[in-house]
Amino acid sequence: MSSADAAPVQTIETAAPDNISPQQWLGFFAMVFGVFMAILDIQIVSSSLEQIQAGLSATPDEITWVQTAYLIAEVVIIPLSGWLARAFSTRILFLVSCGGFTLMSFCCALAWNLEAMAVFRALQGLTGGAMIPTVFAVIYTLFPPRLQPSMVILVGMVVMIAPTAGPVLGGYLTEIASWKALFLVNLLPGLVVCLAVWRYVHVDQPDWSLLKQIDYPGIFYIILFLGGLQYVLEEGERNQWFEDPLISGLTALAAVSALAMFYRELTAAHPVIDLRAFGNRNFSVGCVLSFILGVGLYTITYLQPVYLAGVKGLNSLQIGQYIMVTGMFQMLSAFVVGPLAKQLDSRVMLALGLAGFAWGCELNANLTHDAGYWEFFWPQAVRGFSLMFCFLPINSLALGTLPSEEVQNASGLYNLTRNLGGAIGLAVMNTLMTQQNKFHYAVMREHVTAGSPPAEALLGALRARFTAAGLPNPDIAALKQVYGLLMREAQVMTMNDLYQVLAALFLLALFLMPWVNKVAADAGPAGGH
Repeated sequence: MSSADAAPVQTIETAAPDNISPQQWLGFFAMVFGVFMAILDIQIVSSSLEQIQAGLSATPDEITWVQTAYLIAEVVIIPLSGWLARAFSTRILFLVSCGGFTLMSFCCALAWNLEAMAVFRALQGLTGGAMIPTVFAVIYTLFPPRLQPSMVILVGMVVMIAPTAGPVLGGYLTEIASWKALFLVNLLPGLVVCLAVWRYVHVDQPDWSLLKQIDYPGIFYIILFLGGLQYVLEEGERNQWFEDPLISGLTALAAVSALAMFYRELTAAHPVIDLRAFGNRNFSVGCVLSFILGVGLYTITYLQPVYLAGVKGLNSLQIGQYIMVTGMFQMLSAFVVGPLAKQLDSRVMLALGLAGFAWGCELNANLTHDAGYWEFFWPQAVRGFSLMFCFLPINSLALGTLPSEEVQNASGLYNLTRNLGGAIGLAVMNTLMTQQNKFHYAVMREHVTAGSPPAEALLGALRARFTAAGLPNPDIAALKQVYGLLMREAQVMTMNDLYQVLAALFLLALFLMPWVNKVAADAGPAGGH
């Protein structure tokens, strides 16, 4: 697609900061809040799945579709958002997306069974997902270069904090009201965002001619590829991966669809996603780094609650008190990263962020079952402070050197890589968690034998305690207690292994730095050309 095919974007790159009107600020902040709601809703149900399961009369395996349906739909719509914004305009796309998201939130609260909930959650993800890359594109089309780093920091805080805040807010709402409140809480803010966007967002005009040349095959291949891939990643571990015919079939379908998609989008006269942005080396490396950042962000958000609930036995509110530390230090880092971005080479900032996140993971890689709040506080503080040092430079490197007409499309691809990083990271970590749990349990089990003095002493003490308590089968109770202790310690050692894997991944990301071109602190789109 040539630049002539794109919608006429009303950029104001050369404008002074004073030229951003109060109405434009209101419109932009409304969009940012809409993105916060969309990202928050990915994780807001995670701490309340048991209550939703009871309310919908679902099984533990079935209830995961409350999250899976949302994620599959979201990952499909994100790469299409650039074309949709050019065809309908940013204003109309965001309005329809936020309106649909709000309506589907209401429908989710009214869901009468699991099937209805899965459909409503899929439609909620489909509409909400389009908001995320759209707001990134607006940063580079609405704001002058001098303001872009600050706006990236603002949106970055939303993108990074929302997944952490989701389980905390979800647990609190479920505790004081019910699981339906997780969805009803979106209604009033969603309506306000819709009204503000309709009234104040005017950054481009629709290009209706694009509707006459819709790339239907490209859209079809994208849906098959990303939808199939997301399903495989979400359900693979639960279904024993390729032992399940459905997982094997969808993997093959996703692979074939990916090849067909790349061929179609590289050869079509009017592709629905323009892959030319990957010809920009900074954008390509930025997408790889965004993928790695997605792995770190989403897997940590998943792993910590699993550990705190399984090993520490904490409830959702207590878990929230632990993991909110990351969000607090993300906000604090914004006051440091902003001024530094104007003085420090973005590559140096990125290296500091990657190294800091790796260090924070390594600090958490020496857990014991007795580890308390402060053993989690400082590693989270280091990771939270480091995240913004990663996000701002990666965003600037990926999008800051592209021509304005390519930013909308590229923003969808860029955000897609972060979501895929999270999905693939979670799939890999889930598989490693299962394997390492079995490995560590098997190793410890070899030492808990009838001839082992420590094992005999432990069993004897437990038998005596259960006998004194009047239990009918103290021997069986003692063996169950030992089994539980072994499983707990296996889980602790497994978590330490996974933190070390994440630390190694972020350290390896440092080797990408020589491939990154320097981006000026005030570079807007095309600033690197």
